[in-house]
Amino acid sequence: MTNQELFLFSDLSLSRRLERTEGLSSVAYIEARAQTSPETGAQWFEVAGTLCMFDGKDSPLTQSFGLGIFEPVSEDDIQNIEDFYSVRGSAVNHEVSPLADASVFDLLYDRRYKPIEFTSVMFRQIGPASQDSQINDHGISVRVIDPNEADAWAKTSAEGWSEFLEYAHLMYDLALLTAKRPGGMCFIAEKEGQPIATGAMSIHDGVALLAGASTIPSMRQLGAQNALLNSRLQYAAEHGCDIAMMCALPGSASQRNAERNGFRIAYTRTKWSRS
Repeated sequence: MTNQELFLFSDLSLSRRLERTEGLSSVAYIEARAQTSPETGAQWFEVAGTLCMFDGKDSPLTQSFGLGIFEPVSEDDIQNIEDFYSVRGSAVNHEVSPLADASVFDLLYDRRYKPIEFTSVMFRQIGPASQDSQINDHGISVRVIDPNEADAWAKTSAEGWSEFLEYAHLMYDLALLTAKRPGGMCFIAEKEGQPIATGAMSIHDGVALLAGASTIPSMRQLGAQNALLNSRLQYAAEHGCDIAMMCALPGSASQRNAERNGFRIAYTRTKWSRS
């Protein structure tokens, strides 16, 4: 097989794989929340290939993925979605790929949605496991956590966000869900036996979604996130993945770091909202 045949283009097929992987990762969060905190009313459902999550009206997880990317969305479909959120007192938020069926954008315009956020959806191809170093030049090692380390992992992850006061109170809760969600993998980077950084990963259909990147402020610039990236790519390759994906704010440091590590932008996704 030639290199040209192996090359993946940013097309509808790729977008479907990426969007479904991220959508199912969110579903896993909702299922974890429903199990650990049933009083929140966390719930999800699917209509016309769209995964709709509710995690409380103020949660960033309360949104849909895949609108119009798997099949066209009818007026009845989008009304069902809107009813799901409105009875729960929530705004309606849709993460929409630019490769979605064109009719979905007419629906969003007609129903007075507005764009509120943009995301660079990035990917890189991965082959057989070839990342051979588990300890970097600064003595940082990486491993997958045990189930009984979920709380310690969440605290380390939250500490990495401690200087962002507007997010700090949310991050421990979200990180704990990350560590407890079904099907997710959590990685910890350690220096001299002390946890200093975290990373997470979800796998679906040969796609490894990389998320949960966080380093405690006093231990930055030591290569912890690069070590976590290499370890997760190796793990993904060992478990049959051919694509890794990441999401970031367009033009951000996170995007630049991903591009330095071989990721390229598949497309810019838009979040559409209606109060």
